[in-house]
Amino acid sequence: MSVRIGIVGYGNLGRGLESAVRQNPDLELCAVFTRRDPGSITLRTPGVPVGSMERLDSWQGKLDVLVLCGGSATDLPVQTPELAARFNVVDSFDTHADIPQHFARVDAAAKASGHTALISAGWDPGLFSLARLYMGAALPEGADYTFWGRGVSQGHSDAIRRVPGVKDARQYTIPKEEALGAVRAGEQPDLTTRDKHLRECFVVAEEGADKAEIERAICEMPKYFADYDTIVHFVDEETLLREHGGIPHGGFVIRSGRTGLQKENGQIMEFSLKLDSNPEFTSSVLAACARAVARLNGEGQTGCKTMFDLPPAYLSGLSAEELRAHLL
Repeated sequence: MSVRIGIVGYGNLGRGLESAVRQNPDLELCAVFTRRDPGSITLRTPGVPVGSMERLDSWQGKLDVLVLCGGSATDLPVQTPELAARFNVVDSFDTHADIPQHFARVDAAAKASGHTALISAGWDPGLFSLARLYMGAALPEGADYTFWGRGVSQGHSDAIRRVPGVKDARQYTIPKEEALGAVRAGEQPDLTTRDKHLRECFVVAEEGADKAEIERAICEMPKYFADYDTIVHFVDEETLLREHGGIPHGGFVIRSGRTGLQKENGQIMEFSLKLDSNPEFTSSVLAACARAVARLNGEGQTGCKTMFDLPPAYLSGLSAEELRAHLL
């Protein structure tokens, strides 16, 4: 029996989820919901209705899981607890510092209504979180290091576009090879924010704009660039679209540990991702999590969960017998 999926939001993540559902024969896309005019959206899956957010309640009992594809800044803090009161839900909330508070609000709503919710699914938080857990459990004497990139940071790119005189921009987060090499060599360095990552910006300036002032505003922007070595390139619009039109990303989680009675043996664990499309990969993880949420709810487990709480087998479309035969 297929898991009936509804998508809330049809931006990059929602479109990626539509593709991910089509790659999983046990998942079925039943509806897409949007704040835009539903008539303006053309899906790539024939026969699936597109409805307004106001139509959601009419789908209660017709969907097994709603996957929420909005942003973490303003959408998910409101949508996830509201919708967890009426549906089983999955989201990709990625503001790390606010996860405990988001969890508490969603947990209260889901428990009160008898639904199951899973928050902060994706790759970080998500798969990288699991990697840190597994690595720390295996190597309790050690240190974690997480590097992001080389990839486009959509939030930082948006921050640049808010600078006066900027028409468009892309920002790449790039791990510094010296820091990455030291960690892989088992040196366990004490690294600052500036030590770990470089930020490289490609900016299209509006005609007549003061490029020196734009560069200063970017490099001195608190919380985004001030704590990093930042490089700013000015390019024309055609170059930006041609050479920087994609949304690649990736990164590394590394655990550098010691074992032995005298801690004489160094051990390095590493999990890495190299992604041509950040939203398509993230949505592929969300699809697997939707399957797991449907299974948990079918067992009567309610409230909010994270990927730490999922039995690994529940993420897979394979049976327990198939997993033991082919993956164990």
